[in-house]
Amino acid sequence: MTVKIVNSVRSTLMPSDHPYLNNAWSPNFDEINATDMMIIGDLPKDIDGVYARNTENPIHEPIGRYHPFDGDGMIHSMSFLNGKAEYRNRFVRTKGLLAESEVGHSLWTGLMESPREGQRPGWGAHGWLKDSSSTDVVAHAGKLLSTFYQCGEGYRLDPYTMEQLGTESWVPGDGISSHPKLDERTGELLFFNYSMKAPYMQYGVVGADNELKHLVPIELPGPRLPHDMAFTDNYSILNDLPLFWDPEKLKRGIYSTQLFPDIPSRFAIIPRFGQPQDIKWFEAETTYVLHWLNAFEEGDEVVLDGYFQDQPDPGYNANAPVGYGRMMAFLNKDNYKPRLHRWRFNMKTGATREERLDDQTLEFGMINQRYAGQAYRYGYSTVPTPGMLLFDGLAKHDLQTGGKELTEFGEQRFGGEAVFAPRTDAKLEDDGYLVTFVTDMVENQSECVLYDASYLSVGPVCRIILPHRICSGTHGTWAHGSDIRAAKRD
Repeated sequence: MTVKIVNSVRSTLMPSDHPYLNNAWSPNFDEINATDMMIIGDLPKDIDGVYARNTENPIHEPIGRYHPFDGDGMIHSMSFLNGKAEYRNRFVRTKGLLAESEVGHSLWTGLMESPREGQRPGWGAHGWLKDSSSTDVVAHAGKLLSTFYQCGEGYRLDPYTMEQLGTESWVPGDGISSHPKLDERTGELLFFNYSMKAPYMQYGVVGADNELKHLVPIELPGPRLPHDMAFTDNYSILNDLPLFWDPEKLKRGIYSTQLFPDIPSRFAIIPRFGQPQDIKWFEAETTYVLHWLNAFEEGDEVVLDGYFQDQPDPGYNANAPVGYGRMMAFLNKDNYKPRLHRWRFNMKTGATREERLDDQTLEFGMINQRYAGQAYRYGYSTVPTPGMLLFDGLAKHDLQTGGKELTEFGEQRFGGEAVFAPRTDAKLEDDGYLVTFVTDMVENQSECVLYDASYLSVGPVCRIILPHRICSGTHGTWAHGSDIRAAKRD
């Protein structure tokens, strides 16, 4: 293995027993380039592109209680070309990270503390958080785009070199949320944001040339907490779900989420370049949904698949460390019970139909992105680890036959969101690989693991041993090598 430490960051974190600062969530402070890594199995030659995953990776001792979503963004990437693989990891050099690096300590409080304890104004829907850009990463216009779930500025990086390219000029004043969506057919990026002031949401479209093409307000009854969106050929799907900040507590400056069980779920379906008056609103059963899997049009209906929470407000975890009961409850997916679910919205009658697709607890879904917004057959979900925001394995659903395949990462092995990487000559929807990072706590190492998406239950095709054990994280993306190189030529 050839390893080059590009940079080492000095951390001020103190030793603690915090569950999200230790073990599989232990942060990294070295930025590394690595080639010629140990490979167990055969690395496929028909894979071309970059797998990137964002992680929450704090540098400085927090002001008060730490929530894992407060951590600084660090992107880990593995690039594949001609049967070779290269690893890199870099902090996302946000304005907040650079400011704290200059003074050598934390300047902003996180989700669990009062903004009054912070030392500078912040960003995002709260208005006082640090935009750590640590939630999501997507590929668009040949670059990576890193985003923050409470809305931030959006940071661009080169997929191959991880060179930092700064913030996006097209981002509106209220920022962009995590989970902007790429339509690979058109090259367009669809996004939304949310805020504390009316109209409380905006929706926009960025072209394949990375220029803003469309931005409209989406009027909501008050401040909300949408986390994801979906799209079809002709429509974008936004949501107004009944888990949001308690309005009475907000008046006192307290950001406390609450489920309002008497309020239905609402969905806004808007033509891709539509105006507010073009929106059709649909109501559905009360729930909260963190992530959608895909959406498509079928006759008069818009079909939406996602992870319906049977218990959106799980309350408290009595076994958690003092002061962390609510955080630990919300990070344990066994508590809020997300299930793969389907909504059907009839664009002519205004009726909504719903059906359960699987009763297993699942989340963080992925598809072959070439089928995003299209009728599709296969979905890939992660199987959560009981008690922690970690994942024990993967599930593949055949939505045409109702079949399901499962694979487990192994004892004390925890993976992340697995992206679909098509073979370079792929003809079929599942003709490709699922790629993820897996941390092995027994061997004290992390790996990039590839599965044949057509035969998931067989186990890994290969495992690439990383130069260090990496921190667990949230979302990943696949950037096609041909798209990256085309953008560089342009």
